[in-house]
Amino acid sequence: MEQGNLLSVVAQGGWLMVPILLCSFIALAVVIERFLTFRRFRTNLQGVMLRVRGALARGDLEGAKRACEAGGAIVGVLKAGLEAAPAGRESAEAAMEGAGDRVVFALERNLGVLATVAAVAPLIGFLGTVTGMIKAFMEIQALGGNVNADVLAGGIWEAMVTTAGGLSVGIPTLIFYNYFVGRVDRIKFEIESAANELLKILGGKYEAAAG
Repeated sequence: MEQGNLLSVVAQGGWLMVPILLCSFIALAVVIERFLTFRRFRTNLQGVMLRVRGALARGDLEGAKRACEAGGAIVGVLKAGLEAAPAGRESAEAAMEGAGDRVVFALERNLGVLATVAAVAPLIGFLGTVTGMIKAFMEIQALGGNVNADVLAGGIWEAMVTTAGGLSVGIPTLIFYNYFVGRVDRIKFEIESAANELLKILGGKYEAAAG
């Protein structure tokens, strides 16, 4: 469809196309921001865990910490546990839990916005359907039933265009939302697995120091 024709079709949707277009811009901005965030948080957690395991096997706690320094915020969860390890297992577990919560919060940021847009955009479109049909029936009443397709076209255009617009924004937004939620769940699982493994390795090694 040519650009001019597309704009004319959008204009047929009436003023309700404004919030639908606004929803599309918000969703696009959040999707781009989330992709950049997840790219920044990307790391080889298993590779870092392998180096940490080797350092701890040698009794080199400082070496294990150094292995975490270049791993970013996700690997920082392990480093928090290692730094708290001399105070005991419970301290290490609490430190990793706190650091993990901060990572998850950063990963889940703005996902609520996507969920809202995915829900609201189709509803605005359906509202346009209702207002368009109301407009069409008002035309019928005003003309005493003596109408043709041209008279009803405005209301029908509004009903169809807003519905299509709302669904066109809501469907891909919902797909991206579920995609990001899936990535967050996978990262949470990886963090929890690595943290549990680290706690097992630490065992009661530092309990005496804590006492």
